[in-house]
Amino acid sequence: MTQRLVSILVVAGLLAAAVALNPSADKHRSRIKESIAERSQVEKVLEVGSYTTVNGKVASVGAFGLVLTPD
Repeated sequence: MTQRLVSILVVAGLLAAAVALNPSADKHRSRIKESIAERSQVEKVLEVGSYTTVNGKVASVGAFGLVLTPD
């Protein structure tokens, strides 16, 4: 019985740690912004625009709430 209680407490502790250490949505957004800034020095300086690539080609460009896709 003691071994089972210890196992349950360990699992509960691991689950609690997983929940507590889960990154927030803001952390995800911050990391995405950093990643974009690493790709574009203009973005890093101005922090007003971004772009997305698919298979090495620009798929969309965005700034000031607008997202444009090239033809």
